Amino acid sequence: MERSLIILKPDAVQRGLMGPIISRLEQRGLRFAGLKLMRVDEALARRHYAVHEGKPFFASLVEYITSGPVVVAAITGNNVIATIRNTVGATNPSQAAPGTIRGDYAVEIGRNLIHASDSPENGEKELALFFAPNELVELERSTDRWIYE
Repeated sequence: MERSLIILKPDAVQRGLMGPIISRLEQRGLRFAGLKLMRVDEALARRHYAVHEGKPFFASLVEYITSGPVVVAAITGNNVIATIRNTVGATNPSQAAPGTIRGDYAVEIGRNLIHASDSPENGEKELALFFAPNELVELERSTDRWIYE
Protein backbone atom coordinates (compact mmCIF):
# COMPACT_ATOMS: atom_id res chain seq x y z
CA MET A 1 0.00 0.00 0.00
CA GLU A 2 1.24 3.44 -0.93
CA ARG A 3 0.20 6.72 0.63
CA SER A 4 0.20 10.13 -0.99
CA LEU A 5 -0.48 13.68 0.02
CA ILE A 6 -2.53 15.91 -2.21
CA ILE A 7 -3.05 19.60 -1.65
CA LEU A 8 -5.87 21.47 -3.32
CA LYS A 9 -4.08 24.78 -3.61
CA PRO A 10 -5.58 28.22 -2.92
CA ASP A 11 -6.73 28.63 -6.54
CA ALA A 12 -8.75 25.39 -6.36
CA VAL A 13 -10.44 26.49 -3.13
CA GLN A 14 -11.04 30.04 -4.39
CA ARG A 15 -12.56 28.81 -7.67
CA GLY A 16 -14.91 26.36 -5.92
CA LEU A 17 -13.27 23.29 -7.44
CA MET A 18 -12.83 21.28 -4.24
CA GLY A 19 -15.87 19.06 -4.90
CA PRO A 20 -15.15 18.32 -8.58
CA ILE A 21 -11.47 17.53 -7.89
CA ILE A 22 -12.18 15.29 -4.90
CA SER A 23 -14.95 13.60 -6.87
CA ARG A 24 -12.57 12.77 -9.73
CA LEU A 25 -10.12 11.19 -7.33
CA GLU A 26 -12.88 9.17 -5.65
CA GLN A 27 -14.25 8.07 -9.03
CA ARG A 28 -10.84 6.61 -9.84
CA GLY A 29 -11.31 4.34 -6.83
CA LEU A 30 -8.83 6.13 -4.58
CA ARG A 31 -9.40 5.93 -0.83
CA PHE A 32 -9.11 8.96 1.39
CA ALA A 33 -7.48 8.31 4.77
CA GLY A 34 -7.54 11.95 5.90
CA LEU A 35 -9.00 15.26 4.74
CA LYS A 36 -8.91 18.77 6.15
CA LEU A 37 -9.29 22.42 5.24
CA MET A 38 -6.48 24.54 6.62
CA ARG A 39 -4.15 27.47 6.17
CA VAL A 40 -0.48 26.73 5.57
CA ASP A 41 1.81 29.03 7.55
CA GLU A 42 5.19 30.15 6.23
CA ALA A 43 7.21 27.69 8.33
CA LEU A 44 5.20 24.70 7.07
CA ALA A 45 5.36 25.98 3.49
CA ARG A 46 9.15 26.27 3.70
CA ARG A 47 9.44 22.71 5.04
CA HIS A 48 7.09 21.37 2.36
CA TYR A 49 8.97 23.10 -0.48
CA ALA A 50 12.46 22.68 1.05
CA VAL A 51 13.65 20.72 -2.00
CA HIS A 52 13.20 23.93 -4.04
CA GLU A 53 14.97 26.26 -1.60
CA GLY A 54 17.52 28.40 -3.41
CA LYS A 55 15.69 28.19 -6.73
CA PRO A 56 14.36 31.42 -8.26
CA PHE A 57 10.72 30.37 -7.81
CA PHE A 58 10.97 29.24 -4.15
CA ALA A 59 9.68 32.51 -2.66
CA SER A 60 6.69 32.58 -4.99
CA LEU A 61 5.81 28.96 -4.07
CA VAL A 62 5.80 29.85 -0.38
CA GLU A 63 3.88 33.07 -0.97
CA TYR A 64 1.26 31.33 -3.06
CA ILE A 65 0.58 28.29 -0.84
CA THR A 66 0.19 30.62 2.17
CA SER A 67 -2.12 33.06 0.33
CA GLY A 68 -5.39 31.32 1.20
CA PRO A 69 -6.99 28.17 2.53
CA VAL A 70 -6.04 24.77 1.11
CA VAL A 71 -7.48 21.28 1.38
CA VAL A 72 -5.00 18.56 2.27
CA ALA A 73 -5.77 14.89 1.85
CA ALA A 74 -4.09 11.59 2.56
CA ILE A 75 -4.85 8.98 -0.07
CA THR A 76 -3.99 5.32 0.26
CA GLY A 77 -3.99 2.32 -2.05
CA ASN A 78 -2.02 0.18 -4.45
CA ASN A 79 -0.02 2.22 -7.00
CA VAL A 80 -1.68 5.35 -5.65
CA ILE A 81 1.19 7.70 -6.61
CA ALA A 82 1.02 6.85 -10.33
CA THR A 83 -2.78 6.79 -10.35
CA ILE A 84 -3.04 10.23 -8.76
CA ARG A 85 -0.36 11.78 -10.96
CA ASN A 86 -2.04 10.43 -14.11
CA THR A 87 -5.38 11.82 -12.92
CA VAL A 88 -3.86 15.21 -12.05
CA GLY A 89 -1.93 15.66 -15.32
CA ALA A 90 1.29 17.44 -16.20
CA THR A 91 2.58 20.21 -13.90
CA ASN A 92 2.30 22.70 -16.74
CA PRO A 93 -1.43 22.87 -17.59
CA SER A 94 -0.68 23.71 -21.24
CA GLN A 95 0.91 20.26 -21.48
CA ALA A 96 -1.72 18.42 -19.42
CA ALA A 97 -3.95 16.07 -21.37
CA PRO A 98 -7.66 16.82 -21.65
CA GLY A 99 -9.54 14.73 -19.11
CA THR A 100 -6.95 15.35 -16.40
CA ILE A 101 -7.63 17.76 -13.55
CA ARG A 102 -5.06 20.28 -14.75
CA GLY A 103 -5.92 19.73 -18.41
CA ASP A 104 -9.57 20.55 -17.74
CA TYR A 105 -9.38 23.22 -15.05
CA ALA A 106 -5.92 24.87 -14.84
CA VAL A 107 -4.55 27.62 -17.05
CA GLU A 108 -1.05 28.51 -15.85
CA ILE A 109 1.83 26.68 -14.20
CA GLY A 110 1.89 29.04 -11.19
CA ARG A 111 -1.78 28.31 -10.45
CA ASN A 112 -2.09 24.63 -11.29
CA LEU A 113 -4.70 23.73 -8.64
CA ILE A 114 -3.21 20.65 -7.01
CA HIS A 115 -0.07 19.15 -5.53
CA ALA A 116 0.47 15.38 -5.54
CA SER A 117 3.37 13.44 -4.02
CA ASP A 118 5.83 12.22 -6.65
CA SER A 119 7.09 9.08 -4.91
CA PRO A 120 6.10 6.76 -2.05
CA GLU A 121 8.99 8.13 0.02
CA ASN A 122 7.92 11.74 -0.51
CA GLY A 123 4.32 10.75 0.14
CA GLU A 124 5.24 9.56 3.61
CA LYS A 125 7.42 12.61 4.33
CA GLU A 126 4.74 15.03 3.13
CA LEU A 127 1.95 13.29 5.04
CA ALA A 128 3.98 13.61 8.24
CA LEU A 129 4.14 17.39 7.71
CA PHE A 130 0.37 17.81 7.40
CA PHE A 131 -1.20 15.00 9.45
CA ALA A 132 -0.63 13.58 12.90
CA PRO A 133 -0.86 9.76 12.92
CA ASN A 134 -4.13 9.89 14.87
CA GLU A 135 -5.73 12.01 12.13
CA LEU A 136 -5.53 9.19 9.58
CA VAL A 137 -7.67 6.12 9.09
CA GLU A 138 -6.37 3.09 7.25
CA LEU A 139 -7.97 0.38 5.18
CA GLU A 140 -7.55 -3.06 6.67
CA ARG A 141 -6.18 -5.10 3.77
CA SER A 142 -7.74 -8.44 4.63
CA THR A 143 -11.32 -7.24 5.10
CA ASP A 144 -11.54 -4.16 2.86
CA ARG A 145 -12.97 -2.12 5.72
CA TRP A 146 -11.78 1.05 7.41
CA ILE A 147 -10.08 0.86 10.76
CA TYR A 148 -9.39 3.77 13.06
CA GLU A 149 -6.03 3.93 14.73
